[in-house]
Amino acid sequence: MVIELGAASQPQGGDDLIKDTTEATFMADVVDVSQDIPVIVDFWAPWCGPCKTLGPMLEDAVRAAGGKVKMVKVDIDRSQQIAAQLRIQSIPTVYAFHKGQPVDGFQGAVPGSEIKAFVDRLIALGGNGEEGDGLAEAVVAAEEMLEQGAPEDAAQTFQAILAEDPLNVAAHAGFVRALIALGDLDQAEAALNGVDASISRAPELEAAHAQLQLARQAADAGPVDELRARVEADPEDHRSRFDLAQALYANGRTEEAVDELLDLFRRDREWNDGAARAQLFTIFDALPPKDPVALKGRRRLSSIIFA
Repeated sequence: MVIELGAASQPQGGDDLIKDTTEATFMADVVDVSQDIPVIVDFWAPWCGPCKTLGPMLEDAVRAAGGKVKMVKVDIDRSQQIAAQLRIQSIPTVYAFHKGQPVDGFQGAVPGSEIKAFVDRLIALGGNGEEGDGLAEAVVAAEEMLEQGAPEDAAQTFQAILAEDPLNVAAHAGFVRALIALGDLDQAEAALNGVDASISRAPELEAAHAQLQLARQAADAGPVDELRARVEADPEDHRSRFDLAQALYANGRTEEAVDELLDLFRRDREWNDGAARAQLFTIFDALPPKDPVALKGRRRLSSIIFA
């Protein structure tokens, strides 16, 4: 970025959270301020109809954040150099800056729920002003988004964290899990393959790899009821029992899947080159270390092995 540093613009209407900027003051208003607090930049023009709707919604969301983010408005007709340098091709366009760099953004008018999610991601990224603590809080916030069924928001937050800390293991693992939740398994695999070798063997990434492996299997899983009927008709039908476990896992019934695999292992440890045991370890690896299903399953497996 080659925008020259100028004097900071004055708050509009006494509102220090929201202000207009110019080419002369962009560096001070956005890049400098974003070192301490995330800054939302709204690129607009007086003739833009959607801008008149989006702008006030953004301002309301920023004020509701209670000082955890700020907003700067850029009239592209008056600040054409900034628009050209940031390659603004249509408006409204919104960027978010943190630590001097754009970390998130969107184009066009979006609903209030998306604006709130956008601001929430920035609040999490901003943390309490300390970079390390802020990133840790952002990871926690992204994990909560994932748990609450918002994988797209989680993925964007994890990406923003990685833009600042490319070796953040938790963010890499979370990003992969968010992509899995979105059903983008190829991109999840690409993200895993792109991790720096120095952290590629971290437990969190091993767990993400196991989850990806299980997600690919789940895509081919058959109907639970049909497979259950096959197993009940012939308890020694190991292939159907193994497929039933996959189908159960695919439907979120992890403990039942573990039960079926343990039963299969008890019946025939060596079936299909020990497939039941290998699948159990894949599921255990995919679960958090202290997950009760994993802890109980490991104990039961050990008791069968050493019986």
